Amino acid sequence: MKYSFKIITAGAAWLALFASCEHKVKTVSGVDRSKIFVVDESLKPIVDQELYVYGALYKDGHPKVIYAPENNAVNMLFADSARVLLMSREMTAEENKVLKSKNISPIVNCFAIDAIALIVNQASNDTTITVSEIKKMLTGDTKTDKDIVFDNPNSGLVRYLKEFSGTKEFKQKNIYSLKSNKEVVQYVSTHPNAIGITGFSWLNDPEKDYEDAVNKVKIVWVKDDSKPSGQYFLPSQESLALKQYPLTRKLYILNFTGKMGLGMEFAAFIAGDRGQRIILKSGLLPFDIPGREVNIVKKIVQ
Repeated sequence: MKYSFKIITAGAAWLALFASCEHKVKTVSGVDRSKIFVVDESLKPIVDQELYVYGALYKDGHPKVIYAPENNAVNMLFADSARVLLMSREMTAEENKVLKSKNISPIVNCFAIDAIALIVNQASNDTTITVSEIKKMLTGDTKTDKDIVFDNPNSGLVRYLKEFSGTKEFKQKNIYSLKSNKEVVQYVSTHPNAIGITGFSWLNDPEKDYEDAVNKVKIVWVKDDSKPSGQYFLPSQESLALKQYPLTRKLYILNFTGKMGLGMEFAAFIAGDRGQRIILKSGLLPFDIPGREVNIVKKIVQ
């Protein structure tokens, strides 16, 4: 397998490109850009579920969906090729400055809390790790014979890991980027000496083409050792809700259309009761946990 790790940053080029665009709804190959949803590919499992139900309920609820690394998704926005993004961050201060100069006010909705999971082969003896150990592992401050693998170098997951570890670039020879979260799971399933880092949603109810691989890996328990009474936790809805699991990220839908339409409607759906129940069923934590109605019937004994 050939590995590569090339860091591509979105900079002044796309900022200048966007600044030259007028805020009009245009078309790309006959598709209204306000109906193009660009999704960080690391969010594919949960977004696929939401889109499937949404499309079944609403006759016109069929946007053109493009799955891409986070950097590419943002570049498409500033190239005026899309107006709806789903990813694991909000816009930066610099990005918002450019948007403000064009009188664009995005509508941002958080719809779920995801976990970043560390996985190892079932044959591995590794079962626990601390936050400080993870940071040292990513920055190269500790020696390890393990291969560390994660998805596309332009993904939101890699951005999260850089911010988490406080490094701008991963230069260690034992750190490899693959093409997707699915490839990370498949690689770890066949390499006992590997540690994979992936989105938690890829391990819940996997598709058949990598279901066998998921059964051959296990999730590592993580402890935040900055807390005196820290304990080891696995990612779960309970540990996410109680803020016990330390590796978490919020998932957002960002709407730049500036009008009612498919983007607004889908945002309302995914943030509403039905959309939040889909997230609850998926194993992730809904941003707005749906309530439960319980009918209590009083039985009169004669």
